[in-house]
This record gives sequence, C-alpha cells and structure tokens, in this order.
Amino acid sequence: MVCIRCKMVVKQELEKLGLHYINVELGEANTIENLSPAQKDEFKIGLLKFGLELLDDKKSILIEKIKKVIVELIHYTDEPLKVNFSDYLSEKLNHNYTYLANLFSEVEGITIEHYIIIHKIEKVKELLVYDELSLTEISYQLHYSSVAHLSNQFKKITGLTPSFFKKVKDYRMHGLENPE
Repeated sequence: MVCIRCKMVVKQELEKLGLHYINVELGEANTIENLSPAQKDEFKIGLLKFGLELLDDKKSILIEKIKKVIVELIHYTDEPLKVNFSDYLSEKLNHNYTYLANLFSEVEGITIEHYIIIHKIEKVKELLVYDELSLTEISYQLHYSSVAHLSNQFKKITGLTPSFFKKVKDYRMHGLENPE
C-alpha cells in the first residue's frame, strides 16, 4: 500500500469481515483478532478486486517495508535527512543495509538506489507541474547536490530536461484553456 486510497480499501475490507484493526499504515495492517484461514482468503479476494495484494511471507513484507520507507521519505516528508539513506533505512528496518539492498535487487530486479531515483524524479515532475518552486528550490528540497545533478538524473529517467518537461506542461495547459 503506497497511497491513502489503499489504506481506505484495506480498512473497508477488514470492516466487511467484522474485524477490528489497531492501525492501518502504508504497507501494513494490524488487527485485534487473528484472521482465520477463511477470513484470510476472503480478505485476499477483497483486496485483489482493488488491485492490492496480501503479503504474508517475510521477504515480501520486508520489500514492501523498504518501499514504504522510501515513498514516505520522498513523497510525504519535507525534513532533510540527518544521516545517509543507507543508515536511515537500516535503522528504520533493523537490518543490515547490504542485506536489504541485495534482497531488494534480487526480488525487484532494480537497486534500491534506482528505486529512490525513480521516486525522486516523480516528485520533481509533481513539483514542476505545481509550478510553486524553482528548479534550485526543488533540487535543495530533494537533497540533490546541484541543479545539474537533478537535471542529469531527470533526463536519464524521462528523456526530457526539466525545463522542456515544464514547457510541455505549460503548452498543454495553454492548449486546454484556448482550444482552436
């Protein structure tokens, strides 16, 4: 679960089964009652209807926790990191970073670093569309060493420069406002 709607779906499906939850966070749900095998199957089916999957093996759960930490850090936190990301991830998940990195790469087929870059670029695109911050401010907010570094990563991932992406967005918005 990496969005607010996902949390709502999980809560809804638990309530349908008459289960009481302690908390439903991104990627994790804790219930007061233990789910019976039948409830677990019904819950799985209910989640699948919304494109969600119930994970119950330790490796899959750990992968989802890694994703959750990354998504929360990039999309929902404005505070700068006081330590490097590998230390932060290790501390949050109580595992050696090398173990986390190897497991993530093995299961997901990309490195944690690449996953982080992909999410940072998505955040950059979102901020460019909102048009409230300059590229320098975006670079600082997302902890890039420079605007050039951000621009290079942006182009590598999207095939466009940030300024061209912004021009395309402006052109599309202008076209919607003034159809010919």
